[in-house]
Amino acid sequence: MNAGTWSSTRYADKRYTLWETLDGTPVSVAGMNPLIGGQIQVDIVYTPAELRGRGYAAAVAAEVSRAALATGARDVVLFADLSNPTSNALYQRLGYRTLADWGTYDFAYAEPEAG
Repeated sequence: MNAGTWSSTRYADKRYTLWETLDGTPVSVAGMNPLIGGQIQVDIVYTPAELRGRGYAAAVAAEVSRAALATGARDVVLFADLSNPTSNALYQRLGYRTLADWGTYDFAYAEPEAG
């Protein structure tokens, strides 16, 4: 991907918030999708492994959630890995709650037997 093709990707309509330390060092990022049907989905919350445990993800996730509500979203949602207790505890502290668990299924296609 390059600057010439960015606007035609699925990332073009998203808003990202980059969290920085006081000296301007980027430490965490969170994104949100556009408002659709009164709902905004928080898309990504990421902090590099070597910077985790310092509250950066909590700060950026809280800010993006606040910004989503400020734009008029009735609901702010995110998908989380239920097997990750650290991120789930963070999201619960921010006011998110588990609505449902979901899974991915892959159905293999088998050619019908001749005859």
